Amino acid sequence: MAANGLEIIPSARRMIRSQRDLGYEFAAAVADLIDNSIEAKASTVRVNVDWLGVATTVTIADNGEGMSPEQLREALRFGSERDYDDADLGKFGLGLKTASLSQCLRLTVATRRNPNRADIAAYCWDVEHVEAKNRWEILPVKTTDLPPLALSHLKETTGTVVIWERLDRILGYKYPDGEHARKHLFAVTREMEEHVSMVFHRFLAGEVRGKRLAIYVNENKLVPWDPFARSEKETKALDSNAFPVEGIKGRSAVIVEPFVLPPESKFSSKEAHTRAAGPRKWNMQQGFYIYRADRMIQSGGWCGLRVVDEHRKLSRIAVSFNPKLDEEFEINVPKMRVALPSEIRADIEAWTKPAVKMAEEIYRTKSPSSPPVPPPPAPPPGPGGGTPKPPDDRDFKIPGGGGTSQKSKKRTATAQELDLVADLLIQVADASEVVAVENAIARARMKLEGQF
Repeated sequence: MAANGLEIIPSARRMIRSQRDLGYEFAAAVADLIDNSIEAKASTVRVNVDWLGVATTVTIADNGEGMSPEQLREALRFGSERDYDDADLGKFGLGLKTASLSQCLRLTVATRRNPNRADIAAYCWDVEHVEAKNRWEILPVKTTDLPPLALSHLKETTGTVVIWERLDRILGYKYPDGEHARKHLFAVTREMEEHVSMVFHRFLAGEVRGKRLAIYVNENKLVPWDPFARSEKETKALDSNAFPVEGIKGRSAVIVEPFVLPPESKFSSKEAHTRAAGPRKWNMQQGFYIYRADRMIQSGGWCGLRVVDEHRKLSRIAVSFNPKLDEEFEINVPKMRVALPSEIRADIEAWTKPAVKMAEEIYRTKSPSSPPVPPPPAPPPGPGGGTPKPPDDRDFKIPGGGGTSQKSKKRTATAQELDLVADLLIQVADASEVVAVENAIARARMKLEGQF
């Protein structure tokens, strides 16, 4: 006969700190909250970053369905209990809390569900309160204590407003009111705009049935960034394919759509080419763009199938899957890491090979409109009118060589040698290391070609 179990509640003081370190960056944290707005059937999300020095706040407000007080309290539970549909962007019941507290010490959520009355419910997680009490306590917030922006929004519409205060991770400077802190906040806000425009581009462009979305950052409406430059006439869309996968939660298909973007000379304008480069620019944006329920999870990189290469920078591949296959794609909590299912890795590599080969050929083919490269100038004549002898390399002493002098033999690695090393590094890298390894290889390749 089994003994009765004994419940052991984790230490609130220690656990809440650990939940702040799940690997969220500012842009990814905001994107996680926009996921919640989409699930709540919002058509508009407004992100406001208000610079007030140490009192700076970030507010994410939507016009979705909102929540009842009971639903709000459950949503604020770590590991909240709810059933997720196949089309939902949530997964673990942690995103709202972990994403928010990764950036701030005080998280307030205010919501209104009744379309006929402005009945507003609001609670907050305060890290310092939890640490002082060592209890998993959320604090009720009076409507009159809400910021004016949140209050005015919820008086006009149903929906939810998330407020981040005490932004210790963003403003972690000795002088959080200083110019360095202000400039850093501006920089991460700009990065967040680019990230959100990319991650939700299918929603912003109206490509997801029934889920058209408008996102504003400080009242500026975001424009979707299409990684595949499909509005360009010279972009080549190759044949797509659906690869069936037997997952733990059932059978589903992974859709693979290869694209080859045009070279700079074939873009409609220089500005269009610059925009198509993407947040991390051309080399780092090549590879797989992986979508879970139409929300981008990964932007670029080859998932260990290939290495980042200057000659492949025009190849970009869309890979779309249903949340049923979360286990097979190894989704993590911040939704920032995926791995291609092992059973279709070889199939995907084979199917995308023509796109990669085409991209390489286009890169290597000089455009007819490109001016010819002039030959290098001839060296000036040496004494007596002859061709000057190239200068000797620097001499150096061989240790133990009795003072014998030889020519320096300094040599740079070849591209072929770099490819061999790159393939080996990709093979031994863990899933969490692949992106960093690919970035290092790309920088080495650029240095080899004199671009770095």
